[in-house]
Amino acid sequence: MRVLNALEQARGPVPLSDVAKLADLYPSKAHRYLVSLVRTGLAEQEQPSGRYTLGPAARRLGVEALRRGDEVGIATRHSTELRDSTQHTTNLATWGDAGPIIIRWDYGAYPLPITVRVGSTLPLVDSSAGRVFLAYLPQALTRPALRAQEKRGETSSLGDEQLAKVLQDVRESGYSVTTGGVIPGLSAIAAPVFGSGLGVALVMCVAVPTFVLTPGTTKSLVSSLKEAASAVTRDLGGDTTGDRGPAAD
Repeated sequence: MRVLNALEQARGPVPLSDVAKLADLYPSKAHRYLVSLVRTGLAEQEQPSGRYTLGPAARRLGVEALRRGDEVGIATRHSTELRDSTQHTTNLATWGDAGPIIIRWDYGAYPLPITVRVGSTLPLVDSSAGRVFLAYLPQALTRPALRAQEKRGETSSLGDEQLAKVLQDVRESGYSVTTGGVIPGLSAIAAPVFGSGLGVALVMCVAVPTFVLTPGTTKSLVSSLKEAASAVTRDLGGDTTGDRGPAAD
């Protein structure tokens, strides 16, 4: 468990020496544990770098733990209903230490230019879900993740004034639309889901091929999405008035 915790704390692939240091173990002992963890899929060793990171079994455990939460279970029902009524792909994202994490993905009738793995982390500025989290969560929570993504080149970097305008637009409209920000040819519309506490609990999103996103389609999808997100908020005991600014830092 100390080695697994070390891999989690590393926030990315790291060499054996770093794992040993974080786990407070001799490198030889850390290596023996890593060999066992790799065999079970809880860790994996990247090639050719030889660095270690969390494996597919660890990712499945994390996603399953998130899925079993009451918030996710309630939101999933509304998300699949939205998929069925619109025929477009829907997904749910929660906040993780490194940014928005996809915890549910339901494909619709329209083929998308992307295959998304549940557990993937989304870019904060370039994804509609990321912008919603930036708009409603405290900067003290989101800013470290944003700076880390910018440093690794995983998201676009906007000036403070430009980013503030983008996020204010999200708060005023209650949703975010991005086109080609993550994958060319893919557009996404996202809306916040509020729980009984402060701030956004989840983000619900509709993903569509860009070529079908006409003004009329956008208006219809925004209406359906916001209605579904509000229904989840009601079920979670959250505030559905829509009069929300950014959460206090």
